[in-house]
Amino acid sequence: MRQTLLILGAVVAAFLIVRAIVEVLTLHYSDPSSYEHDWGGPSVIGVLAVHTLPGVIAAVVVVLVIRRSRGGSNDASR
Repeated sequence: MRQTLLILGAVVAAFLIVRAIVEVLTLHYSDPSSYEHDWGGPSVIGVLAVHTLPGVIAAVVVVLVIRRSRGGSNDASR
């Protein structure tokens, strides 16, 4: 069951991270009419927050899970 949840979480995290990258690369920053009706619009900051923040959070969680699965921090070994 744990492995199934990890795989499902990895798929969701990968989707969110890729979606965030694609949003940043494909957003037409100079054309407000291209994003004013998107979630978070009409400002570009709102659109970026809504579409990229979940990917950033997912990336942080992935890093934390990987660090935890490898035994945590190396501070005790110093």
